[in-house]
Amino acid sequence: MRRCALITGAAGGIGAAAARRLAADGFDVCVTGRRIEPLRALAQQLSGLAVAADTSVPAEIEAAVSATIERYGRLDALVCSAGIGAGGAVADQTLERWNLVISTNLTGVFLAARAALGHLVASRGAVVTISSLAGLRASPASAAYCASKAGMIMLTQSIALDYGPRGVRANCLCPGWIRTEMADGAMAALAAQRQVAPEDAQRLMVAEVPARRMGTPEEVADAVAWLVSPGASYVNGAVITIDGGAAIVDAGSLAFADASSGEREVADG
Repeated sequence: MRRCALITGAAGGIGAAAARRLAADGFDVCVTGRRIEPLRALAQQLSGLAVAADTSVPAEIEAAVSATIERYGRLDALVCSAGIGAGGAVADQTLERWNLVISTNLTGVFLAARAALGHLVASRGAVVTISSLAGLRASPASAAYCASKAGMIMLTQSIALDYGPRGVRANCLCPGWIRTEMADGAMAALAAQRQVAPEDAQRLMVAEVPARRMGTPEEVADAVAWLVSPGASYVNGAVITIDGGAAIVDAGSLAFADASSGEREVADG
């Protein structure tokens, strides 16, 4: 019997890549998000189902889960990839923008999981949440985003603890700099701030990443596919970084790094 996956935030980036990978692995897929046209195009490519749904609205995500069950009769995997950012330190952040980020990035995962868990218990399925390295390490002027992503990590582990005895696994991925629309926006802002070319801004962004490059959505999708597969059957409550090694760097030690090779040099205009 074919397995079925519901992917939120699938209109582009990591969510779309995860949908493509799971479909290639034999899953029926339902893709959800706020932008219906790219979702329909993706669903058509994958012979899947597209449902417009804002995960922060209970009725909409519940309708997406119901449509998935009606179409495919089961749900084996929930991939929570919907997310937004709103820059600003605490004193600079508005309550409206704070609430928008929390409702999408954190409450949206809660609502999607709440709607899906009964079906995942029945199938002994899996939840994969897409948090961020920003959920483990503070980023400048990103209080709302970092707080929401940190909360997502603990929410995932709470699901793992509470529903593990009922056969459901829940794991969290924490990507670093991944080449997505959101990352491209950040790169453009950095380029404008530093008055450098976009390619120089990208080198700045990954200058302290051991891999010295950004990741791709497909590399995150590979990890999603593993976590929902039988090969990860004893992986539950894990928090896995996909960041080219960024999380292992001790910022205080970088002053001792040997820059003589030129690898750490970045054009500054």
